[in-house]
Formats: sequence, structure tokens, C-alpha cells
Amino acid sequence: MGNADSKLNFRKAVIRLTTKTQPVETTDDAFWDQFWADTATTIQDVFALVPAAEIRAVREESPSNLATLCYKAVEKLVQAAESGCPSEKERQIVLNCTRLLTRILPYIFEDADWRGFFWSTVPGARDEGNDDGARPLAESLLLAVSDLLFCPDFTVQSHKRDAEEDMQSIDSCEYIWEAGVGFAQSPPLDYIHDLNRTELLKLLLTCFSDAMYLPPSAENNILNRWVTFFSSTDNRHALPLFTSLLNVVCAYDPVGYGIPYNYLMFSDYREVLVEHAVQILIVTLEHEAGAAADTAQHNLDHLHSLSKSNSFHRGRFILKGLARLMTNPLIQNYLPNSTKKIQFHQELLVLFWKLCDFNKKFLFFVLKSSDVLDVLVPILFYLNDARADQSCVGLIHIGVFILLLLSGERNFGVRLNKTYSVRVPMDIPVFTGTHADLLIMIFHKIITGGHQHLKPLFDCLLTIIVNVSPYLKSLSMVAANKLLHLLEAFSTNWFLFSASQNHHLIFFLLEVFNNLIQYQFDGNCNLVYTLIRKRNIFHQLANLTSDPVTIHKALEMKKTTLARISRTNSQESISMDGSRPAVPAEPGTLKASLVAIPAIDKLTKKAQVSEDGTMVCLQRNTHSPQMTADQHTHSLQPQTAGDQHKHSPQSSDTNTSGIAGASNTESNSGRDNEVRVLSWKSKLPLQTIMRLLQVLVPQVEKICIDKGLTDESEILKFLQHGTLVGLLPVPHPILIRKYQANAGTAMWLRTYTWGVIYLRNVDPPIWYDTDVRLFEIQRI
Repeated sequence: MGNADSKLNFRKAVIRLTTKTQPVETTDDAFWDQFWADTATTIQDVFALVPAAEIRAVREESPSNLATLCYKAVEKLVQAAESGCPSEKERQIVLNCTRLLTRILPYIFEDADWRGFFWSTVPGARDEGNDDGARPLAESLLLAVSDLLFCPDFTVQSHKRDAEEDMQSIDSCEYIWEAGVGFAQSPPLDYIHDLNRTELLKLLLTCFSDAMYLPPSAENNILNRWVTFFSSTDNRHALPLFTSLLNVVCAYDPVGYGIPYNYLMFSDYREVLVEHAVQILIVTLEHEAGAAADTAQHNLDHLHSLSKSNSFHRGRFILKGLARLMTNPLIQNYLPNSTKKIQFHQELLVLFWKLCDFNKKFLFFVLKSSDVLDVLVPILFYLNDARADQSCVGLIHIGVFILLLLSGERNFGVRLNKTYSVRVPMDIPVFTGTHADLLIMIFHKIITGGHQHLKPLFDCLLTIIVNVSPYLKSLSMVAANKLLHLLEAFSTNWFLFSASQNHHLIFFLLEVFNNLIQYQFDGNCNLVYTLIRKRNIFHQLANLTSDPVTIHKALEMKKTTLARISRTNSQESISMDGSRPAVPAEPGTLKASLVAIPAIDKLTKKAQVSEDGTMVCLQRNTHSPQMTADQHTHSLQPQTAGDQHKHSPQSSDTNTSGIAGASNTESNSGRDNEVRVLSWKSKLPLQTIMRLLQVLVPQVEKICIDKGLTDESEILKFLQHGTLVGLLPVPHPILIRKYQANAGTAMWLRTYTWGVIYLRNVDPPIWYDTDVRLFEIQRI
């Protein structure tokens, strides 16, 4: 009954605030205390009892009352941070103020006139003459929350049992939440502390969400003032808190002792804390690629902390922790749904991306051993599982970006040669081979079986295969067939002629074959055999006709050809046991729009591998044949449903294989098309492959006739012991396209990160029905 009365009193206070036409004095504590002193409401109660319409009404009609409410709530948090909130009543006041601010802040941010409110000082707010009196309200709030996150008996275990600890002299490095990086002791679990930490982290995340209410910017040079100050040296708890968040995430084990269905019997308060911890991490590790050097220092403390993670034990702790969590949704056992499955894998992928991108020492540690494969397999699982789901476009992008980053390092290609034996259930053919075979088969699935909005990623997918191809010792027959099927699909006349940039995909695939032939011929008899079987594709490319009549006829035959190509060589053997096919999103599923990704030549920089194995970056004006002047670029505008369609303007009735062409090319003059095709046709790198076919095809035909061979295994044995030493052209230098940081990708990542956070925080729905401008929420 008391709780019902508490809610009623709180609701009455809200109504009085919204109906008062005159400003309420800041000294009227009896009025303001109604919002936090005598209530015991949950955050769900606060969201229900403080409707959005009433917050906006106060903002418009009684702005001084809303300003006073925010100021008084922050003041209560500051007082609690100073005193250490020793009593239960004070702790409840802290939680009430935290929940109220979490509710109100998004409506402050959505109004341009109010955006700077928290960064202004309150005149006459403090008369003590100390420095804090001149602090903006935002800084006071952030410092108070940081103090409270290391408050003994509230969010951390007290070290002194007989006396209260002085909050101002506490060394938060001794109160790190979990053992791991920079801290050896694991404090005892206390679910009350976890709940209180979660409430405060939810408020922090809401403070940082100021970025949601600004439109995407091509310059990407707008710093988030909240994140900047929170991460600066002005906040003495920045590093201990960052370490606590990282350790809590990487130490979390959702399975525990592995007792079946344990998650149905016991509440896991640590999981909610871990979700918010990883969201805070990916927001505070913001990389301002376009910002000036003197204004992009806000995350240096975090990067300094990460740089310590290059030792074996610290790096292993982070990598193993992230790999364990990423692998969790893949766990299979005999009892259905008996193991807890986490839902924050998208945030984990963003965190892993940022750790590798910002800290090259950690990236080198990841690639130092085969442990990188523990991350690769779940990433490939996510890509395959989400390829038909329009609401998961961002998930596929971040997974591909991670693989693009890793593929720029030689060690990644070398690690892919390890035999794949994990057998995670995926709807791909059962095969015996390496992790490289798995990667190629998943990429083939995405290209031929993914939805049409994934076409902008084709360049990235093939670039990854190009980067690792010089190091792949032995492709399986299944993977070799998949590569040749892609070449067959991409080399059809209708596809090559239907868009100015489509021929780049052919160049990428030819580069893959050239690398494998020149550098890994001895172990790749399966690929060589497949090249011989499919030699007509290369002869057709070499004799490609480009007169206007042929081009027009190819575009007319587009629809019927597409249906035929999708079936060519697509017959697959039985998929793995326990796998399920990729399915589209359920109607009504929400998704956040994304800005377009930059073109591949903006995403990467070219590096040539020298004889000693080191990479030498090439100048920006050095182009490989496939990167011609007509390379397409994307504008930095939000991808609404219509915008995404522009990237792959293929009508739904022709979306059979996921391979799209431009539909507006028919209007181009035949002469222009002919000139364009001739300009790249002469640069096709076919010399190595044609020389291989010229040497080996007669030999294979002769041995088949002489010995009457009909079994391909005998031919493979022959090719296995064959050699092309001295017969091929001089090996070309290995060219690697390494990912390079750029403003376009940073803006895409910011949009994706906040879109994920928006959609994941639904209880309560912190930002629902507010005027978010960074992205649009769309219903499928």
C-alpha cells in the first residue's frame, strides 16, 4: 500500500509541476523533495508517471520550472557524492534523481534551444566561492555520477568496516569492479551493487546520447562534449571506471557452471550491467577521424589504458573474454534452449573493432596465434545468419569491416590455413577443409543469397579474399567451385554492361586466382582443376565483344539471364546438421537507418609486400587496373528505405541471386558504353591464367585419353605433382589493400552504434518518440 501511495504522491507532484504557470522558487524544498525524497519508484514507474507530452509542455510553457528541476536533481547527486550517501534514504534519493534525469534528458537534447542548458552555469547556485560554483551543470553531473560509481556500500564493497570512508580521498583504482586488466582481485558479487551501477550507467548513456540529436555530418568533426569531459583528466575516475567496464565485460560468463536452464531459475543481474558497460565503452571510444588534433584528445586516457593490454596475460584476458561472449549464441547442446544466449553481440563486434582499430598492439596480439579464429567463426556465423534479414544490414557491415581490417595483416591469411573442425551449424555444404574455405563459402552465400541492400559490400568481400589469397595453401574443391561460380555470375554480359563499376568485381576475382597460382600453386590442385574445367569463362572474357548492339542485346536479356545464372553451379550438398536457413526479418521489425559506406578505394590504402615480408604503402595516385577513374562514390546521407534501394536498384521480381545491376544504363548511348568497356577490357589480368591453361589443358586431355581416365581423383593426383616453374610470367608483387581510418566510416560507425543502442534499450524505452536526427527508425 505504501508503494502505491508513493507513486500517487509522485504523480501528483508531476501534475503540479506541469500545471503551475508561475516559476517555483529553488528554495521551496518542500515542493522539489516530492520528486525524490519520499518516493520509492522504479525506473519503469518514472517513465510511466512522467509522460513525454507533459515534459514537453513544461519545457515550452514553464521553462524555468524544468530548469530548476534539473538543477535540483543534479544538486542532490552532487551532495550524495560528497557525503558518500551512508543512509538508505540518501541512496534512494540518488536512485530517484538518476531515474528522473534519465527520463528528462532526451527531451532537453531534442530541442535546439535547450541543447546548451546543461553547459551553462546556474547564477547564484553556489556561494561558497569554490571552483565547483563555476562548473557547468553537465560537468557537475558527470563528476557526481563518476564518484557515485565508486561509492562504498552503494556501488562497491567497502574496505573499512568500522568507519565511513571519505569520498574525496578514495583511490578508485583500489575499487575496480572486476579482476582483469590492471587489477588482480575479484571482489565478491553483490547484486544490489550491480543494480545501482546499472542505474548510473543508464544515466551516463543518456547523457552521451546528445549525439543522437545532431544530423550526420560529412566532416565528422563535431565532438560530443559529454564524452569529451567524462574521458578527460578532469574526471579522476575515468581510467579506473574504463578498466572496470572492460573487466566486467571480458570476465562475464553467461553459461556459468553449465547447469541446464539455470537462467530460468535465477535472475542474472550481471548480464544487464555487462550490456550497459559495453555500450558505454563503444560510445566513449569514439574515434574523431575528422577532428582537429587539439580537440580530439578526449579518449587518450582510454587509449593509454588499452596500450597496456599488449602483455600476454592482459591481451589474452580481453581476447578470450570477447571470443567467449561472441561464441555464446552459437552454443549447441542436446537439451533445446537449455543454455542462456546473450543478445548484445552487435555491441561486442563494435567493441572488438574499436580495440583493434585504435590499438595496433592489441591487433598484433590478436593475430599472433590461432586464437583469432575463435573470433572469426562467430563473425562468419552472424554474417551467414543475417544475410537475408534487412534489419541486420548494419551487423553484416561491421562484421565485414572487422574482417577487412584483419585481412590487411599477413598473419590473418596464414591463420586461415588451420583446419576447420568446430562444426558450428550453418546452412552451408558439409565440407572438409580450412577456415579459409569457410570464409569463402560464407561470402559466396552473402553475395548470391543475401538481400539486395548488401550489394555495396561486394567490393569489400572480394577485397578480403584478395588480401588473404597469397597465403592460402590449399583450397577445398567446394571453395574453389564457389569462387568460379562468382566469376561466372559476374562475367555475364548483362552484369558487366549494366553498371559502370561492375567490372571491378571481375578484376578482384582474377587477382585472387593470379595470387593463388603464382604463390600457392603447389597445394591448390583443387583450384587448378576447377580452372581447367571452367576454362570457357576465361576464354569468353578474353574475347568479350563490346559493340553497341551486343551491349543492348545483353541488357534486354537481363532478367532471363539472371534467373539462369542463379541456378548455375548453385546445387549444393546437404547442409550441416542443426543448421537453419537464413530468414528475412519479421514484418514490423524496427531498424535504424545508416549512412552510406565509402567506396573501397576510400576505405583502403594499397601496400606492397616486399621480399622481406614488410609492407610498403603505395602513393594514393597509384592505381591498380581495376581502380579506374569511374570508381563510384557514395554520398553521406541517411539510408532510408528509398536511399538503400538506390544502391542496388534491382526490382524485387529479379532478386534471385542477390546480384544487382543498374537499371538506368539503357539510357546511356551505345558508343559511351563501348568506349567504357574497351577502357577496362584491355587491362584484364588474364596472362597468368591463360598461360596456365595453355600449358596444363593439353597435358590433362592427353593423360585422360591415354589412360582412359574418368575419375577426377586421378587428374587431381597428376596436378598435385605438376609444376609450372619457368612457364608462368614473372610473379607480380603482392598487393594488399589495408583498411584506413576515414571520416565516412567513422560517421557510419557512430550512426550504427547509436542505432543499436536505441533499439536495444527498450525497458524502459529511453529515446522512444523523441526527435532523433542521427538516424531514422523504420519499420520493415
